[in-house]
Amino acid sequence: MKALVLAGGSGSRLRPITYTSAKQIVPVANKPVLFYGLEAIAEAGVRQVGIVVGDTAAEIEEAVGDGAAFGLEVTYLRQDQPRGLAHAVLIAREYLAEDDFIMYLGDNFIVGGINDLADQFRAGRVSAGDRPAAQIMLTRVPDPRAFGVAELDGAGRVVGLEEKPPQPKSDLALVGVYLFGPEIHDAVAALKPSWRGELEITDAIQWLIDAGQWVESTVISGYWKDTGNVTDMLEVNRLVLEGIEPRTAGLVTDSELIGRVVIEEGASVERSRIVGPVIIGAGCRVRDSYIGPFTSVDRDCSIADSEIEYSIVLRGASIDGVRRIECSLIGREAEVTPAPRVPKAHRLVLGDHSKVQISS
Repeated sequence: MKALVLAGGSGSRLRPITYTSAKQIVPVANKPVLFYGLEAIAEAGVRQVGIVVGDTAAEIEEAVGDGAAFGLEVTYLRQDQPRGLAHAVLIAREYLAEDDFIMYLGDNFIVGGINDLADQFRAGRVSAGDRPAAQIMLTRVPDPRAFGVAELDGAGRVVGLEEKPPQPKSDLALVGVYLFGPEIHDAVAALKPSWRGELEITDAIQWLIDAGQWVESTVISGYWKDTGNVTDMLEVNRLVLEGIEPRTAGLVTDSELIGRVVIEEGASVERSRIVGPVIIGAGCRVRDSYIGPFTSVDRDCSIADSEIEYSIVLRGASIDGVRRIECSLIGREAEVTPAPRVPKAHRLVLGDHSKVQISS
């Protein structure tokens, strides 16, 4: 079995962060979200991984390298522009050959890994008789209109799929991990672009169903997030920080550390109060500040005379003299300082017959 990891895409929902950084490299608890997926793939016993990359290829390749750090053998597959999930399978045809494979969206986060799912698919593929051509993961969501949605029969087999339907037939959304046999290649080759101009993986799976192939599903009750926007990034960061163990490798002076707090080597904390779970990266300087729960501060940041909680601060950022920051994602090398003090005033340009109420 191989793996196909999708790490292209523009990351438009995470702009402006993704104007200068690949969305899969944005850190969760100071580790790129892509790394969690690669670790899950390695734990599932897969060694050969093809990573589909686009405009941010150089950054992805610099971060992942040859995959040896994860126990993987990585091959990079270039996609000229995002053309849909099924298009990623199409361009990976030669690499995947006739092997079964896991397709993993590089910006997805799944608690508990994919070991059971991979083992279940392997067992089904080697058993005699009927065997699944694909296996998908599903989870119940309150508003399935934003997802690919699956319809199941009484036996739990998938009978229909729709991409972002205005009137969903179920509340079961596709999670960003799929397992395929080589049968999927015929399905992908037969596709035409959808109304979005993309080759949809939901259409490819529907093609398998229409061709009489068995598509198995697993409904997961554990935690899954597509980290495509700031709200979800902060939520995943919160979840990961819940599991950290306190550790102090840096220098702490005249400060109070409460709960699960990690101070990485080379960081310094002076005259500050930190309430975990919090992680402070290597080379950071924290002075006269409060850092509250569910905050991760990447390496080489500076926080002085400020308050921040439930936030992600990326490498090299500086926060000085600001109260108070919450629910924020602060980019690399960003500088946050107080606004200059000026007299308060209202500036208005009003059309004829306007009515304006101002609370002064």
